[in-house]
Amino acid sequence: MPTHISPEVIIDGTLYTLLIFSVATWTVILFKIWEFANNSYRNRRFHAAFWDAGDLAQAESVPADTAIGPQARIAQQGFTWLNESRLSDGKQLKYCGAQADLLEQAMREQMQKEQHLMESGLTMLASIGSTAPFVGLFGTVLGIMHAMHEITASGSTSLDVVAGPIGDALVATAIGIAVAVPAVLAYNFFLRRVKQHRAGLENFVASFLHIVFGTDSKVKE
Repeated sequence: MPTHISPEVIIDGTLYTLLIFSVATWTVILFKIWEFANNSYRNRRFHAAFWDAGDLAQAESVPADTAIGPQARIAQQGFTWLNESRLSDGKQLKYCGAQADLLEQAMREQMQKEQHLMESGLTMLASIGSTAPFVGLFGTVLGIMHAMHEITASGSTSLDVVAGPIGDALVATAIGIAVAVPAVLAYNFFLRRVKQHRAGLENFVASFLHIVFGTDSKVKE
């Protein structure tokens, strides 16, 4: 350890780093809870409005306040592709080929964008969950080293002298674990929610293709 750097500064820096990790974790958790709840609400409203429509023209003009969720944006991508395809009348290369496959590709591209939005922040949770215990352990090692130096300087090896500083040093590891556990649990929970939402979007794409082309369209993995 560099002699010009106080051990207390490094240990305090470790604890402040864990504090930042904790704040970031709970900020992401609260935001993702709101995001998934909002997406579920928007998807339910659009799903009801879409399937209550009499035909595709009515479905395309669902109220604006319901057409702002992930499912609505995928449907809008599908309607946009259909309209542009009709206007091009096969004169553009991107509209040449099997219409069902091309429409499915366009909608799946939008679905991937929605999935990326839902996954935003999960990498941070995974990183914090995997690194926080090691950051805490780093602070503990430095704290024990500092305590040993002080014990050596005092010339006393009694339990009262040794236990206090080492016990204080172990607090960093405990804090690191306390920060990591919520991050790991939240990451696993939200990852499952992403998979559930993706399954719902895939089902919607398959249903959309079915009503457009009048045939069962198998959603490819």
